[in-house]
Amino acid sequence: MLKIGNVEAPNKVVLAPMAGVCNPAFRLIAKEFGTGLVCAEMVSDKAIVHGNSRSMEMLYVDEREKPLSLQIFGGDTETLVQAARIVDQQTNADIIDINMGCPVPKITKCDAGARWLLQPDKIEEMISTVVKAVSKPVTVKMRIGWDAEHIYAVENAKAVERGGGSAVSVHGRTREQLYTGKADWDIIREVKQALSIPVIGNGDVVTPEDAKRMLDMTGVDGVMIGRGALGNPWMLYRTVKYLENGELPAEPTPEEKIRIAILHMDRLIALKGENVAVKEMRKHMAWYLKGLTGAARVKDVLMEHVKRDDMVRTLNDFVDHLVTNAADDKAGAPVETAILH
Repeated sequence: MLKIGNVEAPNKVVLAPMAGVCNPAFRLIAKEFGTGLVCAEMVSDKAIVHGNSRSMEMLYVDEREKPLSLQIFGGDTETLVQAARIVDQQTNADIIDINMGCPVPKITKCDAGARWLLQPDKIEEMISTVVKAVSKPVTVKMRIGWDAEHIYAVENAKAVERGGGSAVSVHGRTREQLYTGKADWDIIREVKQALSIPVIGNGDVVTPEDAKRMLDMTGVDGVMIGRGALGNPWMLYRTVKYLENGELPAEPTPEEKIRIAILHMDRLIALKGENVAVKEMRKHMAWYLKGLTGAARVKDVLMEHVKRDDMVRTLNDFVDHLVTNAADDKAGAPVETAILH
């Protein structure tokens, strides 16, 4: 179990708040595959305060996703407080998370995201002000530092704790590293040892074994999985089961992969309409198909589709071809969670 403030998640597996990915369609699949806590993609504090329609739609939470953490970002305490109040009072999210890790220049140049990592003296005041304004638990997702010369992970995390934050998620890379190089789990361990509130580790967790190793090496209270779950919610399920009993469920069959990919698309269509959803699903389909024989060719075809039925036909033809030509080369028995319809 992972307890953040008064919110209890059933296990230690957390879906990272990935921009452009963690909408309700994908989050619900992650939840159905056993994920303890799912995190929504970040939303601008100013957009929330100004009532931007697209941003307000991003605050939608399906009751089946809970417990859920909704992430906001901004570089100004006043607007962060205003946005947090709206999330607190007008959404059914369980946790309000503040982004202090996004490395993208258009975010950091507004003093938001990872820019906070250079201002440990301002973090405590900002968190304290937000915490006093809301009733839901407030957490922070941060990186270990701005660059190799400015790593204030422990200092920044302690500032969050002093400000009344309920938990900290730590990505073991600096802003400068972006998503390259190796995540520094030693610094994550130092943060965990310095804090009494829960610490969630993030970075280089792409297999269930990685998750177990991170827990053992750092002592963190939870493991956050991001890119390892792209097109692969089975990674989340297999991690939950591996941490529970040390057993690794089988990898999914191609048929199971395609079935869930289509379910994902249909849920996204229900949310955003066919025109938007099918185009958005192209990148997801590439992730779902990763590792399957002949996937490169079918990806090129999928990138041209604009209709749901065309996408489904191409996927079904592809998997039929795989089954016909590689019946003896099974990708593994269906995962026992093949209960999604």
